[in-house]
Amino acid sequence: MLGSFASAAAGMGPSNISQPPSVEMLRRLIAYPTVSRDSNLELIHFIREFLEPYDAELRLTHDDDRRKANLFATLGPRGAPGIVLSGHTDVVPTEGQAWDTDPFNMVEKDGRLYGRGACDMKGFIACVLVLVPEFMERGLKTPLHLAFSYDEEVGCIGVGRLISDLARAGVRPGACIVGEPTEMRPIIAHKGKKSFRCTVRGLAGHSAYAPHGVNAVEYAAEAIAFLKNLARRHRDQGPFDRGFDIAHTTVHTGVIRGGTALNVIPHECTFDFEFRHLPGDDPDRLLREFKDYVKSRLEPEMQTVHAAAGFVIEQMSQIPVLDTGPESEVVALAHELTGNNEIGKVSFGTEGSQFQRAGIPTVVCGPGSIAQAHKPNEYVTLDQLAKCDAFLRGLADRICHRR
Repeated sequence: MLGSFASAAAGMGPSNISQPPSVEMLRRLIAYPTVSRDSNLELIHFIREFLEPYDAELRLTHDDDRRKANLFATLGPRGAPGIVLSGHTDVVPTEGQAWDTDPFNMVEKDGRLYGRGACDMKGFIACVLVLVPEFMERGLKTPLHLAFSYDEEVGCIGVGRLISDLARAGVRPGACIVGEPTEMRPIIAHKGKKSFRCTVRGLAGHSAYAPHGVNAVEYAAEAIAFLKNLARRHRDQGPFDRGFDIAHTTVHTGVIRGGTALNVIPHECTFDFEFRHLPGDDPDRLLREFKDYVKSRLEPEMQTVHAAAGFVIEQMSQIPVLDTGPESEVVALAHELTGNNEIGKVSFGTEGSQFQRAGIPTVVCGPGSIAQAHKPNEYVTLDQLAKCDAFLRGLADRICHRR
């Protein structure tokens, strides 16, 4: 489905908006289809080769299968704390989405750059890379660290290995800016996340004899309905933090699989759910409520028919909360570089909380809007890239010898 965007791109002339230098770099990055299920090594090797001429100290950390890698690069003098510019290289899938263009072939139209990862978050990485020559030419007074990770979209998995490697190597940055899409507004806090997979085991049989079996899909549905009621309770009763764009903890079921045919009692059903919780709200308490309901209300009924029936709940991922103090120096730096003195909080998670947990003060600030992330026809605007370029040049004014 190439639609109107493709036809417009075919005869497209120069944009009437001046192009930031990051545009062509973004085109290169989007062309690497780094969906989380696939390898990101081609992109990582491209970035590594780009940085090598600048005397970068490069560290790679791989996943267990060595199909993916994090890249941590240090530019400028060694030994001092320095500042990290951090971004993830993986993107979410495009299957089932109605894109008007090839999602891995960037298209420019009306001041927007379309492509998977354009805002989340290859736009930031592109801005960082094209400014590297300028940072080096102006002479870094303190180290500049670049952190590019894998598997952020499936639970911030890769960055944990990167941070552990830095700890073993004795590398301790002084601050971190994570360039997730915030429309270049400094963000000091985000919610935590815990995700789970629930497997419901029943007893198969002919649907004409439904009372003789245990319908795993139906029991899963009752459990999901309980989770929905937890979500309603938080929506209506809180606790609330009005600084967040969604002011309460949320409960969400996103995937369900079960059943083989209408005339067969389903013997198994799985579903995935998550808690995105405010700082100070306890997701483990919610999980206990859910488990208590399952054990006291659902499993006894299931096991009167089949003793082996029941629920198995496994944690899939965890993202800690980010909660940087507004008095932190990195917050003051972000305010200075953006000219925006607001203090923002968001509901989506980032790798920033893991840097913070490692003792590295962190803010989130990057080009694009989270409203465009994970959608068909994802885009970032030329204006946002230009603002990010200006932000990074302002950083160069702070950490380079020559202005």
